[in-house]
Amino acid sequence: MIVLTAPTGLIGHQVLKNVLASGEAVRVIVRDPSKLPADVLKRVEVVQGSHGAAAVVNKAFAGADAVFWLVPPDPQASSVMAAYVDFSRPACEAFRSRKVKRVVGISALGRGVDKEAGHATASWAMDDLIASMGVAYRAVINPSFMDNLLHQAGAIKDQGMFFSPVSGDLKAPTCATRDIAAVAAKLLLDRSWNANASVPVLGPEDLSFNDMAKIMSEVLGKLVRFQQIPNEAFKSRLIGFGMSDAMAQAMLDMQVAKNEGLDNAERRTAGSTTPTSFRQWCQEILKPAVLG
Repeated sequence: MIVLTAPTGLIGHQVLKNVLASGEAVRVIVRDPSKLPADVLKRVEVVQGSHGAAAVVNKAFAGADAVFWLVPPDPQASSVMAAYVDFSRPACEAFRSRKVKRVVGISALGRGVDKEAGHATASWAMDDLIASMGVAYRAVINPSFMDNLLHQAGAIKDQGMFFSPVSGDLKAPTCATRDIAAVAAKLLLDRSWNANASVPVLGPEDLSFNDMAKIMSEVLGKLVRFQQIPNEAFKSRLIGFGMSDAMAQAMLDMQVAKNEGLDNAERRTAGSTTPTSFRQWCQEILKPAVLG
């Protein structure tokens, strides 16, 4: 039995699709089962509720061989550690008490930096907590997602611009969520590993935001420019979208760390190189979102 958390989310629904294709028995934890497609509901066992609740995870993890763990976004959390570590505590206890063999979690690149990196720092603390439970753990560690640009599809369409506090000239890896999901599903289906490790997903190339703007312009057939924005303007924008001050600061801290090379410490290898290029992602995902 493979248990999946966040099965309706950006990454989780793609993990679910990949695991179902294998024919393995699947159980999902979901707050609102109606958000799952009808054909999927017929093929999975459903435990309804939050995977941050002890009663829910204890029920869901009974008899589980492997668990896919993804912390859902909590933009109004009181702290980033509460959002990641405290949310994960009930599940970690259930990993141990239910004798789950393997856990695959979604985390961040850059472990070992000597400064606060917001969501990334909290992700590493979550990884340490899970690994301390005696379960075999694979942390799928990622740079920024290409798919995050979909949040700016309106600005790209209407203004021909996208924004970040990160320098437009900094080349760094980026990855497509479908590739993250493919790596996670492969790990869930592989019963051969039994130790803790990190699994980087680095995409096929390092690009700057200015490089991305050029590719977007070519794919969309319209001029797209990148603009770096001041740190405080970035934080204020997040608060304006409804984020708590603490979570907005954590997001800013991560972006500042990325601007200082957080995502560049991991050397790309054949194993960490995933197939979807930024140009391909723009053609298949961004273009329909902006022009469709």
